[in-house]
Amino acid sequence: MESIEIEKNMLKLPCKIANKLRGKRIEITEIKEGILLRTSSNPITEARGFLKGTRFTTSRYMQMKKKEKEHE
Repeated sequence: MESIEIEKNMLKLPCKIANKLRGKRIEITEIKEGILLRTSSNPITEARGFLKGTRFTTSRYMQMKKKEKEHE
């Protein structure tokens, strides 16, 4: 399975679709009906920043761990 990163003017797709895919990695698969373009997910990249805005910091995490150890 091949994967590439879509760059400007790399594929001739409708603007709406090209804008959605720009900068993402996609898998290109040949199927019976034709060619399938599917975004390939990287769980690490997708998880990045998911705590943003939750006021969860490393110092707060360390405080929570310290309290857990005290209760043991």
